[in-house]
Amino acid sequence: MGIHDGHRERMRQRAAEHGLEGFSDLNALELLLYYVVPRSDTNPLAHRLLDRFGSFAAVLDAAPDVLQQVQGVGENVALFLHLIPQFSRRYEISRTDMDMILDSPEKAGAFLLPRFCGAVNEMVYILCLDARKKLLCCRKLSEGTLSSAAVSLRSIVHTALSANASSVILAHNHAGGFALPSRDDISSTRRIRDALESVDVSLADHLIVAENDFVSLRQSGLM
Repeated sequence: MGIHDGHRERMRQRAAEHGLEGFSDLNALELLLYYVVPRSDTNPLAHRLLDRFGSFAAVLDAAPDVLQQVQGVGENVALFLHLIPQFSRRYEISRTDMDMILDSPEKAGAFLLPRFCGAVNEMVYILCLDARKKLLCCRKLSEGTLSSAAVSLRSIVHTALSANASSVILAHNHAGGFALPSRDDISSTRRIRDALESVDVSLADHLIVAENDFVSLRQSGLM
């Protein structure tokens, strides 16, 4: 038995019996690293990561090349940590029901929020709906940078027509910001509305997402 085996086993047993309740960010990160650093003491590495990035979330949000700048973080560790939020997002998405009626901002928001979970860049999604507001498809139209994500009117119209949609809901996130529509959000929404109306598709709503919050432009009277 190695010098760290007893500590690792106690940590694993504690997690098995009580989950992460009572774990500090340091303990949780140390435990997580067990599964990609099988033999070394992961406590010093967890300390270095938290010292460098400031929080558990910031460690997992960091890009792999930035993670590898920390002593002891190789390619495998960096990729492992980077994928954790993406696995979480996939888990949340897999729990949502594609066969559903999205006839209110609350229902649309509940469906869309998991898709933005842990996102560090702005992303744009489109939901295509039939005449009864039943979901036909959900597509990510683009992913950009921390502060912007470009999407063309042509791609929005093409996606709506390809799905034979009667209406669509757009959503994009303000990564690291607030769920408040900007002037650009409002003006671009109106251009999109007009472009869709020209092909007999209505823009049911445009949601602005930030963290676990969202704002409906239609509900806010901004469309």
